Amino acid sequence: MSTTRDKQIILKLGSKGRVPALGFGTYAPRESEDDVYEAVRVAIKAGYRHLDCAAIYRNERAVGQAIKQTIVEDKVKREDLFITSKLWNSCHSPDLVRTSLKKSMEDLGLQYLDLYLIHWPIGLKEGGAFIPKDEKGNVLFSDVDYVDTWKAMEDCVDEGLVKHIGLSNFNSEQIQRILDVARIKPVMNQVECHIYLSQEKLIEFCKARGITVTAYSPFASPGHKTIPYTPCLQEPVIVDIAKNKQKTPAQVIIRFLLQRELVVIPKSVSPGRVIENFQVFDFELTDEEMKKILALNKNHRINTEDIALTHKYYPFNIEF
Repeated sequence: MSTTRDKQIILKLGSKGRVPALGFGTYAPRESEDDVYEAVRVAIKAGYRHLDCAAIYRNERAVGQAIKQTIVEDKVKREDLFITSKLWNSCHSPDLVRTSLKKSMEDLGLQYLDLYLIHWPIGLKEGGAFIPKDEKGNVLFSDVDYVDTWKAMEDCVDEGLVKHIGLSNFNSEQIQRILDVARIKPVMNQVECHIYLSQEKLIEFCKARGITVTAYSPFASPGHKTIPYTPCLQEPVIVDIAKNKQKTPAQVIIRFLLQRELVVIPKSVSPGRVIENFQVFDFELTDEEMKKILALNKNHRINTEDIALTHKYYPFNIEF
């Protein structure tokens, strides 16, 4: 882990790569493309240099327009940015991987991506719909093996379309299956991780194999109906530490994850919160504070992807 002049933390990515540890998540299902466009512009101007995108977010064109405008205004250069996107589940067939990557590149207005992830190990039926269903409303699965998908991802690296490739929502056994056959090793596994889902065993597994971990849903999706605990931002331990540090609960949580040497991708379309979430490089948590927060873990997962519970590659049926 190293720190740049503007205090952004940079993590090692694979053998030669580097990634800004604090990224900006662009998932915004309830917001308009105009909101996303403005949020991305605010984020880049605030100092974020890592943008986390995905085809399923259906807003990559707006993100791309914001990137282009910010470059035109000479606020940033393309080579200063680290852009991630993800292959959606209905495009696991090897002959669709390159096409899907090129579509994201086109929407984002980019000549290359820095990182491309297989969004889930779960394949869905190819043919157009993001969530394909039969006439009874049942989700239709694909039999494509994610190992074959991975080989097509490797070809995209060879072609220079993407610098690095990785995984998202893969468990330890699935990661090992990839590692056993990979010509190009995955450099990232992006997973849900917050104070109620610490993912310690999976993170240790990944780090031991040179795989960096990105924590999504760092605030445990505030307002999500399935969480039976005090919302993360209202958790007394977090609130107390925030008061002592003269920081917000959100800033404490982001700092906690950063000090675990994770990439963190908070998301917001509120300009104030976007800026506030980046102001986490002027304080540190003590070892005691880190232990207190780790002790809050309840192994509670919010993003369970229930539509694929019966899929042969459903990732959450084992401990990690």
